[in-house]
Amino acid sequence: MNYTRLGNTGMQVSRICLGCMSYGKAKVANPWPGMLSWAWTLTEEEGRPFIKRALDLGINFFDTANVYSIGDSEEILGRAVKDFTRRDKLVIATKVNGQVRADPNGRGLSRKAILCEVDKSLQRLQTDYIDLYIIHRFDYDTPLEETLEALNDVVRAGKVRYLGASSMHAWQFMKAIGIQRANHWATFVSMQNYYNLLYREEEREMLRLCASEGIGVTPWSPLARGRLARPWTDEPATERAKNDNFAKRIFSKTVEMDKPIIDRVNELAKKRGVPPSQIALAWQFHKPVVTSPIIGATKPHHLDDAIASLSLKLSGEELRFLEELYEPHPQSEGWV
Repeated sequence: MNYTRLGNTGMQVSRICLGCMSYGKAKVANPWPGMLSWAWTLTEEEGRPFIKRALDLGINFFDTANVYSIGDSEEILGRAVKDFTRRDKLVIATKVNGQVRADPNGRGLSRKAILCEVDKSLQRLQTDYIDLYIIHRFDYDTPLEETLEALNDVVRAGKVRYLGASSMHAWQFMKAIGIQRANHWATFVSMQNYYNLLYREEEREMLRLCASEGIGVTPWSPLARGRLARPWTDEPATERAKNDNFAKRIFSKTVEMDKPIIDRVNELAKKRGVPPSQIALAWQFHKPVVTSPIIGATKPHHLDDAIASLSLKLSGEELRFLEELYEPHPQSEGWV
């Protein structure tokens, strides 16, 4: 495993982050809109071996969120860490903002929500601190200063080591950083954004901003919900494929633009004798601004392929071959 600093911090993270959204079955039915509970997630018994395998491979960076299966993902990760390793060896990231209760204050980035949810995440994770606390999305209903001051307070209280953000416009991110700096508050050190060969709009502003300001980049869905891991004609008849409405919203308007790129990934994979997922991930590792893509693993080969992609070197000609057919996409529709 290779390790690198997260942005301008001194904290070392593995070049691969294991995303834990796939682990956890919510204990209640789906009683409110926006609740993230899916039929395709793994049970704790099914998910624990992937966490153990990631640890054995040297992965020290794990990502979850309070909203994933209504906290069950955090609980599973917390118990696995306690059983398999030492807490201080790991970098644990979790997130706040999503709908976790049906009441009016059951979501968002108000001071009330942040101070409540950080304690609940600590309890579920069975830890005294969170290494990286990420605002899951921008909250348009809460004054930005209120959010940022509350985040600073949880850092100063020792509950959180570093702050991160996810999926917003570059101007929003820079405005927040400017407010943090002006008030001498703890600043964001990472950006978790949607970035892959099928969606490169982040290259216009966000990635340039992160490079300029020393922000670590940890892309979510680096394989575009699996579309970069297989020929575009091979849509699996899985529970996730049938029920992932979020993915349908992302890709519904871009199918024809995406097909040629998927074809090229598979063509190059065949030429190099590797799975297409390794090509798509290797492309990310050739981007200096990318720190650690967040990898989901629900099958044994997922982690092995991700590890192999770290040592797969692509030539300049191969990188151009993968990139040259890209067309502009609707920017971040549906998640900012």
